[in-house]
Amino acid sequence: MRFYILTLTCLLSFSLFAQDKSKEKKTKKDSIETGWKSKGMLELLFNQSAFNDEWQGGGTSNIAGNFNLSQDLNYKTKKISWDTKLIINLGLAIARDQEFVRKTTDRFEINSIFGSKIPETKWYYSGIINFRTQLLAGFEFFNKDILNEQGEITEIAQDRRKITDAFSPAYLQIGPGILWKESDDFKINIAPATARFIFVSPRFTSVDENDPEALENYVPFFGVEANRTTRFELGASLSAYYKEELIDNIIFENTLNLYSDYLENTKNVDLDYTLNIAMTVNKHITTNVALQLIYDENAISGLQVREVLGVGLKYSFFDWKS
Repeated sequence: MRFYILTLTCLLSFSLFAQDKSKEKKTKKDSIETGWKSKGMLELLFNQSAFNDEWQGGGTSNIAGNFNLSQDLNYKTKKISWDTKLIINLGLAIARDQEFVRKTTDRFEINSIFGSKIPETKWYYSGIINFRTQLLAGFEFFNKDILNEQGEITEIAQDRRKITDAFSPAYLQIGPGILWKESDDFKINIAPATARFIFVSPRFTSVDENDPEALENYVPFFGVEANRTTRFELGASLSAYYKEELIDNIIFENTLNLYSDYLENTKNVDLDYTLNIAMTVNKHITTNVALQLIYDENAISGLQVREVLGVGLKYSFFDWKS
């Protein structure tokens, strides 16, 4: 029930954000820009906290950084629309008294939607390709006891265990659908027959087939069965994108992806919702707030939440039209 309420909340936010800011926009006829258009943005965000030994309020000195890159490539004619977006987010943090650097965010995603316009409407026959994964290994951190020769605990050491890896898991979605497009900044695509492939490294799924107990205790790694490296799903997907400068120098960017598998657990709907709020100080300094919500039954039976706040440098590149 909590998941469905969350899904409805995400959809409601889209409808609220999608309202026109002023009546003037309704009276103006937008000129149709055709040809190629590209826009890229690079951000480096930093967070830092420091406490001396006499600080009594509690706290741990730490430093964190986030690297964000986005690249849009759009092609448009009177009959054709082709939008491609690359997203890379990578964040690392280190704190005093922690032996290992921690990963705070890791995302690599490519979205491409091709549309053929239905005359006299804002609808397109469409085809989608979506690929997403991570670039660095993921770890579970824990403490372990160090014993002496007598079996006594002499110290507690920090350790870690690898639970994911680069491009493991990786997701590929492809399928036909129908696209409603108001502009490059507001579009919704529905694909009722979407094939999804999940790829994982064999190191996470390898099990001795001659060991019945190991096979029985194996837990599917992101839905991939023992001694396999891929999982195939066929289902329906919905993707929506909306970006608007609702307040001067404050841009709200929303991305919503829903997927339901026809072949297994049809009642489960995978959710991936991201809200980015970019507050521009000047041309090269920005403050960014990111909130991401993920629900994926293959990964974990629970809602995953990620929130990032940072201040840093912004640089625009590959901004051109032809």
